[in-house]
Amino acid sequence: MDTTQHPDPATFDPRRKFVRLMDSPREDFVAFEFSIGTPELAVELLLPVDAFEEFCATNRVERLEA
Repeated sequence: MDTTQHPDPATFDPRRKFVRLMDSPREDFVAFEFSIGTPELAVELLLPVDAFEEFCATNRVERLEA
């Protein structure tokens, strides 16, 4: 039985990118979830604060509430 959830093709937009902040283990790092196309499919990432800000600007992310 396949329980894999697939994004709805009608609402999936690969141009949209999302960031949701998580609890960071240290002050000088940002832990966050990053999604492309739909917020429901995300990977967890950890970057230094400066790199996180550059990442968000480069990817033109939409910030989501935690």
